[in-house]
This record gives sequence, structure tokens and C-alpha cells, in this order.
Amino acid sequence: MRKIESKPYWSPYAAGLGLGIVLLLSYMLMGTGLGASGAFARGLYSVMHLFAPENMEAHSYMGKYFANGANPLNNSLVFVVIGVFAGGLISGVLSGRFKKTVEKGPNIRTSGRFIMAFAGGTLMGFAARLARGCTSGQALSGGATLALGSWAFMFAVFAGGFAAAYFVRRQWQ
Repeated sequence: MRKIESKPYWSPYAAGLGLGIVLLLSYMLMGTGLGASGAFARGLYSVMHLFAPENMEAHSYMGKYFANGANPLNNSLVFVVIGVFAGGLISGVLSGRFKKTVEKGPNIRTSGRFIMAFAGGTLMGFAARLARGCTSGQALSGGATLALGSWAFMFAVFAGGFAAAYFVRRQWQ
């Protein structure tokens, strides 16, 4: 099997323009914006429903996803997330960047990187459900509709990321 040479990354301006077009088409064709945490929540509710259907259907919040025999996985966000994974896989293979590796700095072990990634992902997932939406939904969909709360949220996210960079930067140097 011959090795594929890595192709250069896309221009961030072209990628941003493409994302903006996808968001516009999402509003025009589906009447809703983009996001990801809703799809993961719907997947979790479906798994929980397999083990405790009566409890899930009787729950005041999660029961609405199963009302009248509805399937929570029958939602555009679920298909968007599937498309993101499939598109990333196809893009990685076609660009020659698909390989089994762990991206990490020289000052952290692979196990530490996995622990940090899992802890960060868990915290972000919990916060996204607590806030009833994820950063992509807030930034893209809320920002595109010029929602003041979305813009305030994104400024806070960037400020928090900038402040936290001081503490994690040494792991990458």
C-alpha cells in the first residue's frame, strides 16, 4: 500500500466561509441552526430508554423525547454529528493525515493526555447540558442571529481559554 503525501491545510478564511454557508443553508432548509450537544444527549436518552423505558417516559424533562412513540434520534442534529464524523474521516483519509497517533506535548505522558482530554470533555458535556446548548450552537447559531447572550458567552469563552493557556502551555513546550 503506497503512502499518501499530506496535503496542505485549507485556508481558515475559506473554511470559515464554507461553515457560514452551511449555517445559512441549515437555517433556510431546516429552520434551525447548528450544534452538537443535543445529538449526544439524544443518543444518551435513547440508551437509557433501553434499560429503563418507564422511568424515561415518566421523567418531566426527558419524557418529551419519547412522547407519542417519538424516537429522539430522529432529529437533524443527530445527522449533523454523524456527518461531521464521516466528513472528518473522509477528509483525513483523502488529505493523507489519517493515522493512529496521540497529539501531545513533550512534558506529558499519553495516559495524562487521555485523562486531561476525558476530564475536559466530561466537564464540557456537563456544562453544555446545564446551559442547554454547546459552544458550537451558541457561537455559530446564536452569534449568527446576533443574540447578545451568545456574543457575551463567546467573549467569556475566549477570555477563559486565554487565562487557562498559562497553566497548560508548559505541557506543549
